[in-house]
Amino acid sequence: MKNNVLPFLLLMTFSSAFAQKKFKTPPYLKVGDTIAIVAPAGILKNKQETIQKAKELAESWGLKVVLGKNLFNQNNHFSGTDNERTQDFQEALDNKNIKAIWAARGGYGSVRILDKLNFTKFKNNPKWIIGYSDITAFHNHIHTLKVESIHGMMATNLSEKPEDILETVASFKKALFGEEISYTIPSSAYNNAGNSLILGQVISGQVIGGNISILASMLGSKSQINTEGKILFIEEIGEYKYAIDRMLQSLKRAGYFTKVKAVVVGDMSRIKANSTEWGSSIEQLILDVLPKEIPVLFHFPAGHESDNRAMIFGRKVELIIGKENSSFVFKEN
Repeated sequence: MKNNVLPFLLLMTFSSAFAQKKFKTPPYLKVGDTIAIVAPAGILKNKQETIQKAKELAESWGLKVVLGKNLFNQNNHFSGTDNERTQDFQEALDNKNIKAIWAARGGYGSVRILDKLNFTKFKNNPKWIIGYSDITAFHNHIHTLKVESIHGMMATNLSEKPEDILETVASFKKALFGEEISYTIPSSAYNNAGNSLILGQVISGQVIGGNISILASMLGSKSQINTEGKILFIEEIGEYKYAIDRMLQSLKRAGYFTKVKAVVVGDMSRIKANSTEWGSSIEQLILDVLPKEIPVLFHFPAGHESDNRAMIFGRKVELIIGKENSSFVFKEN
């Protein structure tokens, strides 16, 4: 009897570790499904026409669209009070007929309602949560629940010229309907293959992350993500270089980069000019923070620019950093 105990315990430990890594994939959308557009953060001022375009886009794919009751409410900076925004998001989380929740916009405000939400029904019947920027707060929290989510365009992106967002829209649709997703992009001179032997070899792991400011704001909370063995995506907008460095240093001190497989850097948009020059490029700033052995891919088309390719957070990807081109391929878990 005793001789059988150790193998049994080892098997249980291995099975438990494997189960912990398994993430739930919400059901992909199909024609006739319903998607909800809600505004968990910034105010939607004069955006009725843009939201209508987003509704029409989803309907052109055969989807039904419901709008949050408080979508166009205004409460100073926010699209309604914290309670109103919570109500819309909670109703979308709990409604079994709603298969995806599409953020109207980011801005700021998601973290204010995060702890007001009850994710019990969501965990039993997961659905896609979609957005970027401030929606990183939801991506982080959902990642701790071991459910995949979509880092992709938001409804207000439909205010941009259609020809500028062709790739953005196409990749979003692929993610939503479960089509294969893979990207090949020109390699940047700033790319770091880590160990030189890694150049051209496959780096695999779950992709997670989002906006640097929001990642830093999650530190020390129950929504902080575990980056061990994963591929970390980061992007930012409207910050000074010293502020970006400060946030990255905070992430570094919290162990974000200790056991990460690789870092993928998206758009670093509208960086502010400080009266005292930083003295290096944003790419070099990032490289100076990261350990030299970590592979880094720059200029991935995701973030606050028109070309904002969809990613499935919590999904395994295979990353190859090459001399001329680099590839980023999603694999089924």
